[in-house]
Amino acid sequence: MKLTRIFDILEHYSTEFPNKPALGYKSNKEWKTFSINEYVNYANLLSYGLLELGLKSGDKIATITGNRPEWNFFDMGVMQAGMVHVPIYTTLSDNDFKYVLEHCDAKILVIGDKLLYNKLKPIADKIPAIEQVYSISEVEGANSWKVLSELGKKNEEKHKAKLVEIKENIKEDDLASIIYTSGTTGLSKGVMLSHKNLTSNASNAAKRQHLTEKHKVISFLPLSHVYERIANYQFQIKGATIYYAENVGKVVVNINELQVHGFATVPRLLEAVYDKIMQKAYKLTGIKKTIFFWALSLAEQYDADDNNSAIYNAKLKVADKLVFTKWRDALSQNLTFIGSGGSALHERLGRIFCAAGMPIYEGYGLTETSPIISVNYQKKGGRRIGSVGTPFDDIELKVAEDGELLCKGPNLMLGYYKDEEKTKEVIDPEGWFHTGDIARLEEGNFVRITDRKKEIFKMSNGKYIAPQVIENLFKQSQFIGQVMIVGENEKFASAIISPNFEVLKEWAKTNKITFKNIKELIENSTVIEAVQRDIKKMNASLASFEQIKKFKLVADEWTPFSGELSPTLKLKRKVIVNKYKSLIDSIYQKINPSPNLKTETK
Repeated sequence: MKLTRIFDILEHYSTEFPNKPALGYKSNKEWKTFSINEYVNYANLLSYGLLELGLKSGDKIATITGNRPEWNFFDMGVMQAGMVHVPIYTTLSDNDFKYVLEHCDAKILVIGDKLLYNKLKPIADKIPAIEQVYSISEVEGANSWKVLSELGKKNEEKHKAKLVEIKENIKEDDLASIIYTSGTTGLSKGVMLSHKNLTSNASNAAKRQHLTEKHKVISFLPLSHVYERIANYQFQIKGATIYYAENVGKVVVNINELQVHGFATVPRLLEAVYDKIMQKAYKLTGIKKTIFFWALSLAEQYDADDNNSAIYNAKLKVADKLVFTKWRDALSQNLTFIGSGGSALHERLGRIFCAAGMPIYEGYGLTETSPIISVNYQKKGGRRIGSVGTPFDDIELKVAEDGELLCKGPNLMLGYYKDEEKTKEVIDPEGWFHTGDIARLEEGNFVRITDRKKEIFKMSNGKYIAPQVIENLFKQSQFIGQVMIVGENEKFASAIISPNFEVLKEWAKTNKITFKNIKELIENSTVIEAVQRDIKKMNASLASFEQIKKFKLVADEWTPFSGELSPTLKLKRKVIVNKYKSLIDSIYQKINPSPNLKTETK
């Protein structure tokens, strides 16, 4: 069947894959599942419950929760009743929660757990438009989502025919969801996505997805972000069983115990997995160490499009048996799909993972494009490491004179909620969406993103720096967790570095470096010299004006919770610049530099 509204996925799933496990979760140390029939039933009961409360088509229902099966019950239950689902990140500040909840005109708020409920209920109480607040986890004194479900069950006969009528009248161009951007450059914007936007994107993604109803996947990126949401839709279209990780800290453990076949992720997780592998590698000695680094060197030469020689493939089989199978033991021996998006994955890391039998398929898109514009996939000629793949067949691309990538297609948003002016800023009169990314189209229509247009800056010598390219390169260092390149209007480029503290502590222990706290560790001259050596190596591959002349290590880990990263783990550059203004000033001698941080690279 052709999917034109999001809830059509439920009919497709139950018809094509009846009675199979659809959504999984862990409870009391056991993995449990909801069948597709249970999924459909809960979605219907919630629709009836919302209708009984008097909610009407177009009303906004906000959910603030981590990933769990109930998120899907609400997602489908809300949209098939003609209402608009507004999923919101769980990591926002109180002010941002208040802004988004007021701006989206939410009438119902659904909250995930006790911690979030205690944080959000006082905020919701001050917003007159919010009529009801429900919790998914059992919270004392709170209305459980099951109350709404039971209300629906009691009034099923009353609303059954009405729901059928509502569903029949929902058109593909109707508003389905509002997703608020992560706000890296200011207030979040509410991206209005239609049923067509979401279904066209999910259907196109499913066509390129090789996983089937025989496979298991795990979900851990926020479902409130359109990237993971579309991944979940495409997995449902394919009939794969989706398991929801217990929490971010247990992702690797959950992948391993479920032995999943695939998942969507961001480069940071892959970098963290690689860092752990390398930590163990540096402790090896003798022939084991020699074999490990021989295998790693071999992996760096991997051609993902099967253009490897017979001799290379023979060597790779040996490397796999001796080294790479142990890597998969730490994750899953069943892995055939790792989708990577949200930010750039370094090409070297892509080759290594693919060679190690953990194939990565990198894609690209934005919330405004529902999100996928282009993606690599498992087909001869369908993948090029270092690119973000080729566009879907119904998406048009062109590169503007200044290098910006422009896009047209059924995936393009309806606009920003309550903000026509901002909408006109990004969608020109000819209907082209301006992505804000600098890109080039290579042979075979492969897209290669080189930087964010707004993040490129000019130095005092007239040269332009594309910071993402350099930052991505520098994150190859085992010591670097996050890095931001600075130097606008200055004579040279520098870096503010938030180290990989786990690696750094282990390395310090191995090298008999004692320290009382993190500040003392990052100021240790041996540590600084080790980071300098890595930077010097990577500088060698950069043009002279791009090279990092000075750097500063900071004692803070950058996270969405501490504010330096967006919920999708992108750098909030203005926040970081403001936070470390005095440190940046000291680099360029606008104030007296710290005597403890002599971090000039030579």
